[in-house]
Amino acid sequence: TPPPAYVYDGDRGEDHRMQPDVASYTDDSLSSLRLHTKGRIIREPPSSGSLESTKSLDVEKGLEMRKWVLSGILASEEAYLSHLEALLLPMKPLKAAATTSQPMLTLQQIETIFFKVPELHEIHKDFYDGLLPRVQQWSHHQCVGDLFQKLASQLGVYRAFVDNYKVAVETAEKCCQANSQFAEISEVSFKGTYIILSKQSLISLPPSLLYKPVDRVTRSTLVLHDLLKHTPSSHPDHPLLQDALRISQNFLSSINEEITPRRQSMTVKKGENRQLLRDQFMVELVEGARKLRHVFLFTDLLLCAKLKKQTGGKGQQYDCKWYIPLADVTFQTIDESESSPVSQIPEEEIDAMKVKISQIKNEIQREKVDKGKVLDRLRKKLCEQESLLLLISPCMAFRVSNRNGKGYTFLISSDYEREEWREIIREQQKKCFKSFSLTSLELQMLTNSCVKLQTVHNVPLTINKEDDESMGLYGFLNVIVHSATGLKQSLNLYCTLEVDSFGYFVNKAKTRVYRDTTEPNWNEEFEIELEGSQTLRLLCYSKVKQCRDDGENMDRIMAKGQIQLDPPSLQGKDWQRTVISMNGIEVKLSMRFTSREFSLKRMPSRKQSGVFGVKIGAVTKREHSKVPLIVRQCVEEIERRGMEELGIYRVSGVATDIQALKAAFDANNKDVSVMMSEMDVNAIAGTLKLYFRELPEPLFTDELYANFTEGIGRCSFKTQWFAFSILSSPGALLLKQ
Repeated sequence: TPPPAYVYDGDRGEDHRMQPDVASYTDDSLSSLRLHTKGRIIREPPSSGSLESTKSLDVEKGLEMRKWVLSGILASEEAYLSHLEALLLPMKPLKAAATTSQPMLTLQQIETIFFKVPELHEIHKDFYDGLLPRVQQWSHHQCVGDLFQKLASQLGVYRAFVDNYKVAVETAEKCCQANSQFAEISEVSFKGTYIILSKQSLISLPPSLLYKPVDRVTRSTLVLHDLLKHTPSSHPDHPLLQDALRISQNFLSSINEEITPRRQSMTVKKGENRQLLRDQFMVELVEGARKLRHVFLFTDLLLCAKLKKQTGGKGQQYDCKWYIPLADVTFQTIDESESSPVSQIPEEEIDAMKVKISQIKNEIQREKVDKGKVLDRLRKKLCEQESLLLLISPCMAFRVSNRNGKGYTFLISSDYEREEWREIIREQQKKCFKSFSLTSLELQMLTNSCVKLQTVHNVPLTINKEDDESMGLYGFLNVIVHSATGLKQSLNLYCTLEVDSFGYFVNKAKTRVYRDTTEPNWNEEFEIELEGSQTLRLLCYSKVKQCRDDGENMDRIMAKGQIQLDPPSLQGKDWQRTVISMNGIEVKLSMRFTSREFSLKRMPSRKQSGVFGVKIGAVTKREHSKVPLIVRQCVEEIERRGMEELGIYRVSGVATDIQALKAAFDANNKDVSVMMSEMDVNAIAGTLKLYFRELPEPLFTDELYANFTEGIGRCSFKTQWFAFSILSSPGALLLKQ
């Protein structure tokens, strides 16, 4: 079980839960300390005397007491560092073994089990190294408040440690069960009293060792009470120690008060709680340029920060770009915004980037098999390409501004995520009524605390995933959107489907608008290409206006929900029915998955009179043309009314419309042009993709495939994209020639 809750009384400095550990704060070198029966530490003067004589001490004696308290802190810090070093001791050999051919634990498992222990050790080692020389060279004018304030500003790492505790224990237990060799020679017991590294090495640990980090905050808070008691209000340390005490009290209160883990900020006045609700890497549009930002949403403000480049082996650091108190946040619409429309990155450039990323991944896999020495270079190259892809891919505007009119624009690829941010900000605004401004010191402290408070530590790249981590599904997912129930009033309703691809979500399908009903029945089937996808999202809209050119959707989102794409349940050939419940609305779906291995398998058609599944040479010979009629007609119709459509070949068309067009072309129906004019342009694009996919032999034949791939390596990047689009995904090709 996770550590128990802690109840802390900030006014009296009492900790009713941790009395034994508070007692353990005492040391032989601190004979002047004694423990109150309720758990509160009472200080006595170093010389014998009654409590009355303590109260009569003058300021000079009080300042002398500061040295005694600080000496006790040093002794306690030294003992605490030894506890942390005992935890770090088994971590080193386990990490060394992880890089061998027969690791006992993966690096990810080690990081989970020993989560934040190295950071805790570093924080307290810095504190100890800073305090020791000041106590050794003690004078009544010596200042130490800055050290305690810095220590308090880093308390977010303790919150992360507590939140991870249960996962750490579960991971250790699973490793013992899954790895018999590890279970035999290395037993990790966080509930017991020992860690066995080998049959010859036994490291004894006290049962409460993993509770020590939180115990440490409790004891430090009690000591701060006593340090403040003997620090005159005129001393420069007094306001700094007060701030450190307030931060520690807020932290301990949050452990007991919060049911769901939320991160505690360190820069709140008057004991108020500022907590981190959400953080995410986002793309900000700054004077037409795309910039990667880390956005933090606290309970009272929205902060946009830039992650500094790491130099000299230092940890992460943030620069605050801007912040807005939540009471002042407003959402801009397109009509209100004076900024220029968001520029769209050509889809072929995004596809080219994906092709290049796939190439690098294939090279990495080959190097792993051949045990080459260029893996680091390839991984760095992959990280650069994926970061660039995430920077250029979003095109959906998310605009916020303050009440003074200053606006900021983020670019998001998913309407689902944009709505999530709006919902949580609006909900929190109900509790925020006053505006405020932060001093430069407060803003700096808040920005520094983001390093420890962040819940998202990496840009969502596939390079950040372990090799044994699930990489999602590759192939085609057929989805039937059946119906929706639970609507309270008649609406013009439609749904969109989003899936994750290359680290971000994109819109893949859209149903028709079902008008003036409380129970829409679409029964529309879509074929969605999956590229390492793990999640399917569904959004229900009430039709209000047309979408704007820059991706801002003015229609109202009625409900949104998501489901995980579970490979075992989707591997069968049968349709899997499911229901997505959201905001009282239920949408019924059916899904069926076809892996890439089978979906791209080419089978010749038995009907030689049709066009689908028939060799392209036979079709052109029959039609007396160089380009098949189906290609010309589809391309002409797309160019006529689809060039302004976002994602012509990415967004799936209705499967029934595609099958109807396929049957019409196979039957040489003369009315096919009329049918196409009445259908959605995405269905026409889907028909063209299906034609290329069902060719019994690819356009660039199997016989010349090897020669072709070798030759395109010498071509320009744009030509390479065109060529690899044909080779890797025939459905992505648009032929005009």
